[in-house]
Amino acid sequence: MRISPLISRFGQYILSIGIIASVTAVFFALRDGLDITLIALLYLIPLGLITAYWGLGTGITSALITFLTFNYFFIPPYYTLAVHRPTDVVILVIFLVVAVVISQLVGRMQASLLAATARERESTQLYELSIALTGLHNEQAIAQILAKQVHAVSQGEYVELNITSAAPFSFYLPETTPPPRPPELTVPIQAARGALGQIQLWKSAPPIMPGEKRLLETFASQGALALERARLVQAESRARVLEESDHLKSILLSSVSHELRTPLSTIKAAASSLRGNEVGWDSPARVELIAAIDDEADHLNMLVGNLLDMSRIESGALKPKLEWNILSEIVGSVLARMRHSADEHKLEIDIPENLPLVPVDYVHLEQVFTNLVSNSLKYAPSSTMIRIKANIEGDTVHVQVSNQGPQIPTEHLERIFDKFYRVTAADRVTGTGLGLSICKGIIEVHGGRIWAENIPDGLAFNFTLPLTWEGVSAPSLPMDTETE
Repeated sequence: MRISPLISRFGQYILSIGIIASVTAVFFALRDGLDITLIALLYLIPLGLITAYWGLGTGITSALITFLTFNYFFIPPYYTLAVHRPTDVVILVIFLVVAVVISQLVGRMQASLLAATARERESTQLYELSIALTGLHNEQAIAQILAKQVHAVSQGEYVELNITSAAPFSFYLPETTPPPRPPELTVPIQAARGALGQIQLWKSAPPIMPGEKRLLETFASQGALALERARLVQAESRARVLEESDHLKSILLSSVSHELRTPLSTIKAAASSLRGNEVGWDSPARVELIAAIDDEADHLNMLVGNLLDMSRIESGALKPKLEWNILSEIVGSVLARMRHSADEHKLEIDIPENLPLVPVDYVHLEQVFTNLVSNSLKYAPSSTMIRIKANIEGDTVHVQVSNQGPQIPTEHLERIFDKFYRVTAADRVTGTGLGLSICKGIIEVHGGRIWAENIPDGLAFNFTLPLTWEGVSAPSLPMDTETE
């Protein structure tokens, strides 16, 4: 496997001797018409070319051969290495010195050019690697790019890159079984905090040169910097998530404690009045106290339900039990349960009688309408109108719950579905701030979409639901399914 470079070097010497022999044959044919000094100068041209193409060693060897050839064929007496005239001795000495000096100068120039070319190539490869690694925060992507660059630059037989982390992994090129022998080169990926992994390279021929090894070590350093940067970004992201989580927990605890305290105080006061016989059994106040207990118990039930629903939505455990349901029945059930809290507002329902059945989870969609109507009741002034209407749009049903409350700045319309996010009257409106987030989660798990928009007289919540279930359209309503 190592004969090829020797043959190549030997071939260079053979070719250089052949070039000198050819030039000598031409000069020999013209010997009678050429001056010795001119022949000596012309010999320097092929010497310079040989040195430029094949290096200093070949150039020096060619210079010595040319010196002997010049003496043998062109210095009287011919065909001998003896020199009789002093001027010829001077010519030969000067020719040898000039030939060697030119060979050295051209050789050094060629070596400098090769070194500069190699440095330029290394700089280009390092630049390409740094550009490829810029902005990457995924360790596997970094390892993949680093392995590809090492494989492309080294032209190796096999590259294995191992990364040590909380979940260690390796990357191979090509994706085959590694050679049975040990790797020819192992480069650690070392950072200030310790080893991050290693690069293993299998390359039998040509052998790994010192410059190539130095370049691969630089690649490893660049990879270590990229991996450290990715881990710092991940650590910062985790810290930010934890900080945000703690902040949300604090908000949730503060909001829930306040929300629980208000209905519990009402229930406690009403129950204490009834228990202490402060209100007669036939008194109208007794009915009001019982109604207050019932309403506040419903409030507590809705609060706990919201918390549980939010937990299921975030964990991905919210699985709707789809059935064909009548939308107007769901809306009627919600409004009947909220009749006491909606006494101070006007309600308008616009749901066509011929609206098809919708494939929804009855309880979940009740929760959506409850939260949207509850939100409208909180923000809309007393005696204003709350409208619920529905219509068909293609293969979906479009539902709108609107109120005459304050409008929301356009830049906040998308964020009102975030947890704990409020824009209007946040200082005087109670609630956990989870209602709209739950609505969004329920609608999206049903395959629909929900959004808010400003309308001329207030704010509207819109959502769509598909009218098909697993490719099946809604069944026809029985003829006797009419409002009694």
